[in-house]
Amino acid sequence: MKYKTFTILFLIGFFVTMAQEDFTTQLYDSFEDYREASLNKRRIKHRDIMPLIDSLTSDTRFTIQKVGESIEGRDIKLISIGEGDINIFLWSQMHGDEPTATLASFDIFNFLMADEFQAEKDTILSKLKLHFIPMLNPDGAEVYKRRNALDIDLNRDALRLQAPESKILKRIRDSLDADYGFNLHDQSRYYNAERTNKPATISYLATAYNYEKEINETRANAMKVIVYMNNIIQKYAPGQVGRYSDDFEPRAFGDNISKWGTSLILIESGGFVGDREKHEIRKLNYVSILSALYTIANGSFKDIPIEAYEEIPRNDRKLFDLKLEKVTHKLLGNDYLLDIGIYRQEIDLAGHDDFYYKSVIVDQGDLSTFYGYETFEGEGYTIIPPKLYDKPLKADIKPREVLELLKRGYAYSRMLATKSSDAGMHNELPYHILGANRPFPEFKVETGKNPTFFLEKEGVITHAVINGFLVDLSKPLEGQNFGNALIYR
Repeated sequence: MKYKTFTILFLIGFFVTMAQEDFTTQLYDSFEDYREASLNKRRIKHRDIMPLIDSLTSDTRFTIQKVGESIEGRDIKLISIGEGDINIFLWSQMHGDEPTATLASFDIFNFLMADEFQAEKDTILSKLKLHFIPMLNPDGAEVYKRRNALDIDLNRDALRLQAPESKILKRIRDSLDADYGFNLHDQSRYYNAERTNKPATISYLATAYNYEKEINETRANAMKVIVYMNNIIQKYAPGQVGRYSDDFEPRAFGDNISKWGTSLILIESGGFVGDREKHEIRKLNYVSILSALYTIANGSFKDIPIEAYEEIPRNDRKLFDLKLEKVTHKLLGNDYLLDIGIYRQEIDLAGHDDFYYKSVIVDQGDLSTFYGYETFEGEGYTIIPPKLYDKPLKADIKPREVLELLKRGYAYSRMLATKSSDAGMHNELPYHILGANRPFPEFKVETGKNPTFFLEKEGVITHAVINGFLVDLSKPLEGQNFGNALIYR
């Protein structure tokens, strides 16, 4: 009889697991049916999401409440749906430049309003009541910066509660007495899964509630849900999940919300190869969050051992956008072997709707324990200083003409006006522009400098590094992974 009972329970568990895996696979495969197409870039503003929030009122299952205003007077809305007894509180963009989960939230709203997946949605909405604040820091989002208009980090204001946005977050958490909280962030794209060359595309954390990092039932439930989400994301970004540091921070909201009795799940969206605008990472947020809600609703996460949480690799920060390995650098008559690590920094354009790249060397020397989104094996290649083509170039210069100049070692030119230089500080073709009176910059290979130089092998210039982008001079410029060069006025 015991054997028969065990067999029945095993089969039930097996079929529940298979049904859930099938659901998450379908979520991933059908994502484009629910993606909110009007939100097609990271630098979204309050004005971009307010019409979408207003449109939710057409579905009577949603309740929309204004719960306060930001310092600069922008409405902060709480969006609720569901009939269950388990309250789930999800908030995004408490840092204004961390919008990935905000985008995913509107994809989730579209999913909840659609006709498909009725059985799964009935399970979620009958067991749970979901409460979203999709943009907690609209003033920061307006100028695409981390902090609010008071220039404080909202995630370090849980105790003093100086900012109105912080007071809103605390009040809503307390009024709901939320069982589970999802604290949704973006992290640096330079985090990797510990001891691997893979970016930490998604990182999770069950926040500690004291310095001792003790595990009570509240925190253990968050750990179990995270293990469940990790197992799902591994199918789509294998090896690209990290575990965020659980050092207790007494001022942080996540740590305090866990202390106040809510199972707090932190999700950090990092980097993904070829996905600077985070479209794939947005999709992973969508799948991850909906899958978590489903397992909480049906209780299947409860049997997951918390020991599996510790098996998720820790976050590390050892990624560069471009890593050059073992290139030769000639200095004062001697040859030195260098690895060079480069960040392609984003500089916002006016209006904070778009950006250009201004790259920088962040480290050099022995970087053998570091990795790159792009890595160039540079042994046998020598760094060659760039030259200035000290004549104005025609505004409609063709890429093939630029390629010929690069092959001759020219990375800078004089140009008084182009379509790009008229308005901004960057040039779409791979050569820098110097204003008529701007001196030619001194060449140094050192940290803090813009990485612009050539690589020579056996007396032939084979590659250019222009503003931190590697250009293969044996190939046409069209189709190469190039962002922009700079205009020095």
